[in-house]
Amino acid sequence: MSRLLYEHSVSYEGHLIIPFVYGTIDSQTIYSYKLLSELGHNGELHKLENPAGMYANSLNGIIDIAEEHLEYHSDVDSKQDYFRNRYTYQNNLIIVLEQAGKFFYDHYPPNELNNLAAPKLFDTERKCLDWIKQGLDRNSPNPSIEMP
Repeated sequence: MSRLLYEHSVSYEGHLIIPFVYGTIDSQTIYSYKLLSELGHNGELHKLENPAGMYANSLNGIIDIAEEHLEYHSDVDSKQDYFRNRYTYQNNLIIVLEQAGKFFYDHYPPNELNNLAAPKLFDTERKCLDWIKQGLDRNSPNPSIEMP
């Protein structure tokens, strides 16, 4: 599997649809996707790869397939966008969350859906993002910023 294309992810029906290049056939790129659920490990579709079992030759095509599948199979009944504050930095996915005036985050590396976040609370979203960026910059000689 190639890296997860977090920068093309779409939040839909309480899930984050994350496309990736599944492979190539006759120089044609084939896309698949993985899901995160706002319910975390309690979600039936959390961290699943392509539960629809279909593939596409475009990013829009695979997003459409995933959205159609979620319309019928989503187990989330939320009206808020849990994944609204998401960022990519050095191909990592960062999701910043707020609860009772405190901020925390989920951090997923480029090639797998394993949350690497430290159990740390912040007073502002900016402090949270700055702390994450500093940690990732320590491990990378050439950071490419995509965070606000």
